[in-house]
Amino acid sequence: MSVNVKNLSVEIEGKEILHNVDIEFTEGKRTAIIGPNGAGKSTLLRVLAKLNTSYAGQILMDGEDIRDISKKKYARRLAVLPQGLSAPADVTVGALVDYGRFPYRSWHSGSRNEDDINAVDSAIRYTKLEALRDRQVMSLSGGERQRAWIAMALAQQPDYLLLDEPTTYLDIAHQLEVMDIVRQMNREHGITVIMVLHDINHALQYADEIVVIKNHGIYAHGVPNDVLTVDMIGRVFGVKADIFRNSLGASVLSPVSLI
Repeated sequence: MSVNVKNLSVEIEGKEILHNVDIEFTEGKRTAIIGPNGAGKSTLLRVLAKLNTSYAGQILMDGEDIRDISKKKYARRLAVLPQGLSAPADVTVGALVDYGRFPYRSWHSGSRNEDDINAVDSAIRYTKLEALRDRQVMSLSGGERQRAWIAMALAQQPDYLLLDEPTTYLDIAHQLEVMDIVRQMNREHGITVIMVLHDINHALQYADEIVVIKNHGIYAHGVPNDVLTVDMIGRVFGVKADIFRNSLGASVLSPVSLI
């Protein structure tokens, strides 16, 4: 299974956002998309999610053009968590996670079958939300809410998971909690993860591959330690950075000053 982007170009209100993008996302890997603000990261994710269908070029999922895949079938293959998600005030965690099963239900039957019940229960356990199952989503902390949205995506049982800045507005502990869950989902369920990240060190720590977008195209693509260099940070972000090893032996990039 793979997702191939071929000659993708996107214009929004007459402004070119992406230009002739070619990239293949590797099956079973966690790929982080990074780049300056306005480079086209979220736009690429929206096109992959079929949230924006106004584009030139082609996107293939396992060799099939996604334009030819029905929304329901696509939702069984791919889950997406965009920025700024919100739930109705009265929706509970359990009800939110159950939304992930909608792609598997027929229009004439809203009833939950055994597969639905098992998938929802499993997703809630996996994200450690059992004690919060009957709580309203809007009453949760930021980290708890993000885990609830991730549980909904997991209940969907997708092959691909798209995440747009999944740690925005979370404190350091909840950022790590969310990223650890994403890594665990990838390793234990084989879900291919494609995520837009602003935190360079999260990309270093949690991604198998890095895609750098600059000037509306692909600037670099490869493994984190090859792509995320001091030179690249300077050229792409205009920032001088130091690189060092932390206590676990992992590379860490520390911004120092503007160039």
